[in-house]
Amino acid sequence: MKITIIGATGMAGSALVAEALRRGHTVTALARSADKLAKLPAHPQLTTKVQDAFALTTDELGAADVVIDAFATAPSLAFQHVDLAANLVAKLRTTTTPRLVFILGAGSLQTGDDHHLFVHDIAKDPNAASFLSVPQNQLKELNFLRDVDNVNWVGVSPAANFHPGEATPYLMGDDDLLVNAQQQSGTSAGTMAVAILDEIEQPQHHQTRFTVADK
Repeated sequence: MKITIIGATGMAGSALVAEALRRGHTVTALARSADKLAKLPAHPQLTTKVQDAFALTTDELGAADVVIDAFATAPSLAFQHVDLAANLVAKLRTTTTPRLVFILGAGSLQTGDDHHLFVHDIAKDPNAASFLSVPQNQLKELNFLRDVDNVNWVGVSPAANFHPGEATPYLMGDDDLLVNAQQQSGTSAGTMAVAILDEIEQPQHHQTRFTVADK
């Protein structure tokens, strides 16, 4: 498959590039920094491009079978998560290709006996003030996507601790924050990449969000 990855040099994006290439896919890696793109391992099936994701055209998006939004930005610009999702959707209304895959936050997952949103727990942490806008806006992104019924999209949320690391066997769920047998709630970038490529190769979800965690 032809896979375009937005934010290909970040923690999640670089893991996705590696996993997609390992599985034999053709990858176009997009990022804002030429220096960071140059650090991706050379591969005959990898094309890198300095690209403003907001400037992607419908034709450029349509050249891929799958477009993965692994976009990340500073907390002061967290609203761009919503803006980029809306931009991509607007350019692909009423088409089934490419499939859009969005990496969402854990804040939109439910937790506790009352099934409250995890973002409310994050907000209670005084150390989270500097980045709270990110999970808040990723919740808005998911709420926006849930009203989109004429674009082929899927969202994926990590567990509470989204961190660098190699892939492990994973747990999968729908809307509840996952905790493994060791009472840990984490998802490595490698695990996220494997779960997304599994979903791309054998689709199980359509116009919905699912979540994965390290087992």
